[in-house]
Amino acid sequence: MAHTLTAAPARDAGPVTLARQEQRFALALLAPALVLLLLTTTIPLVYLAWNSLHRIDLGMPWLSGFAGLDNYVKMGNDPRFWSSLWLTVVYTCSTVALQVVVGLSLALLVLQIPRGQGLLRIGAILPIVLAPVVVGLFWRTLVLAPDVGLVDLVTRSLGLGSYNWLGDPQLALISVIAIHTWQWTPFAFLVMLATLSTLPSDVYEAARLDRARPWQRFVYITLPLIRPAIVMVVIMRTMTALSAFAAIFAATGGGPGSATEILNLYAYRTSFSELNIGYGASLAMVLMGITLAISWLMFRLRRSR
Repeated sequence: MAHTLTAAPARDAGPVTLARQEQRFALALLAPALVLLLLTTTIPLVYLAWNSLHRIDLGMPWLSGFAGLDNYVKMGNDPRFWSSLWLTVVYTCSTVALQVVVGLSLALLVLQIPRGQGLLRIGAILPIVLAPVVVGLFWRTLVLAPDVGLVDLVTRSLGLGSYNWLGDPQLALISVIAIHTWQWTPFAFLVMLATLSTLPSDVYEAARLDRARPWQRFVYITLPLIRPAIVMVVIMRTMTALSAFAAIFAATGGGPGSATEILNLYAYRTSFSELNIGYGASLAMVLMGITLAISWLMFRLRRSR
């Protein structure tokens, strides 16, 4: 019995070819951005990690060479590293907490103002758009300068005397925390204000009918509803605080001594002032690892919520 083989009908290759052309066109559009991202982020990070495994001391170049994990082991016995790490924790936690509390308080206050909210929002944007270097110089020369600064004028008028806000080791850290909080609290304020403006009013009307007090409405209604916004503000402001550099460098340079030398500044000073490139690269890698770990943990907590 003869069997005849019949060829299967060919599929329409038109849609497949069109989809491939669209993919190639999309890749062609993304290629410049991907190449730029590779050149500006990936390659420098790989080079930084490679340098962290070497001893590169421009003051003693004859001792340079592969060091393995020696730079990281050295941190365990480096009191300056632990001091800068502790200052980073204090600086980050205090600035983020102040920004959330002050930003939320201002947003709740502005919501009670019937007119002029647009002007207040525009005014709140101004500190954010300023370059951190400009902010640091502004506070150093006009706000916290001894005898002639705005803060000293207020303290002397109140009979509290004059203080060297950026030159006193005990006041310098408080001063840079105030600088960072002043610049970035408007961000938290704008996010909180936008979130509070979208909350349903019928829930509050029901709470008033149930004779709920203002603090009860805030704790049991407002806070749970704006929790996603608070978490997002905490995540974004934490990443900014961990990478803070320009404003502190312009205001104090990490001084006096090492009173405001957070880990980012310690890595900079080690690399470019002490010319110990290898150890400075390892400090930067540790800071990057801490930042990635904290961001991963916060996003995991946010998703679990």
